[in-house]
Amino acid sequence: MAVLNTDNMKMRAQLKGEVTEVKVLMSHPMETGRKKDDFDKLIPAHFVQLVTATLNGKTVLEAQWGTGISKNPYLTFRLTGAKIGDIIEVTWIDNLGETATQNIAVTQA
Repeated sequence: MAVLNTDNMKMRAQLKGEVTEVKVLMSHPMETGRKKDDFDKLIPAHFVQLVTATLNGKTVLEAQWGTGISKNPYLTFRLTGAKIGDIIEVTWIDNLGETATQNIAVTQA
């Protein structure tokens, strides 16, 4: 499994009252396998299949994605029960076995 460097994800997690809003921007080509290159050959499929988010090691989100998600996907989700300083970690795995993980501490909005 290839591990990409963490520069391919940007994250923010802000506590707003009782709810923590997490925003994640992922850098990924998200190729469907149906597009052709300049030489009329199909570009192989390359897309994120699984996204997982944890709060202090406990899974709070798991999403299965496919080819319908756009290039450089942007994900926002909200959760309760987090406190300032808690760690949120997001990991994705794509159909080629590449993976990336990024974590961030919850801050006050």
